[in-house]
Amino acid sequence: MVEPSHPGNVGSAARALKTMGFAELVLVNPKIPDVITHPDAVSLASGAGDVLASARTCDTLQDALAPVTLAFALTARHRDLGPPVCDMRQAAEQTQAHLGVFAGNAAGQPAADSSAAEGPRVAIVVGTERSGLTNEHVALCHRICHIPANPEYTSLNVSQAMQLAAYELRYALLGPEKLAGPVEKAEKASGEAVAALLTHWEEALIAVRYLDPKHPKKLMPRMRHLFARAGLTKDETDLLRGVCTAMIAQSKKIPDGHR
Repeated sequence: MVEPSHPGNVGSAARALKTMGFAELVLVNPKIPDVITHPDAVSLASGAGDVLASARTCDTLQDALAPVTLAFALTARHRDLGPPVCDMRQAAEQTQAHLGVFAGNAAGQPAADSSAAEGPRVAIVVGTERSGLTNEHVALCHRICHIPANPEYTSLNVSQAMQLAAYELRYALLGPEKLAGPVEKAEKASGEAVAALLTHWEEALIAVRYLDPKHPKKLMPRMRHLFARAGLTKDETDLLRGVCTAMIAQSKKIPDGHR
């Protein structure tokens, strides 16, 4: 964050980073020297006090970017002259390619403490709150990136922009498979179990007079295809067998003239 002036934004930025699995926040020439201990920053960090407390402070952006091998200047302003331009999703993809199987990403996780890492390092540069990054700030970065917001109103709070950037980075580094969470592995129903269900289902449909056995048409073949597409589990098959049993039992309680 370049020259942050509002302590609340610093705290919110720490929270934005931690929710996405990142831990390194660097402040360049903050307007309030003790910003990381300011009550507003501490309050809005809301559980990310560790990220806030460990935030590093540098006098200049050049100092902050000294160990960085790929820096993205996050800005909504068009620049006639400057580094190549991409959107934030493309920046995240480029980050993934740049880091490769390095450090935390090798284990499928964003690096928890990139300050301790050796090798390729990526930075997203944001700020300042009032006027954004200057041309001089942008010139120190390797790429310009932007968030494709409403073209009629592109203004985003810096901590909000960091949240979006951190999300895109997390998505790119983890991949959709790991973000989806663990997949429940239910036992699939056997062919024999599905065939028994179909027989029971037919009996139930006849019992409630939905299926006329003398004129079955294509109802049961269609039901067979439906069950095949559903990929029923053993529990689901048992559940539907229970429904069949209830349908048959209920039909026996209703007089023929009232069905």
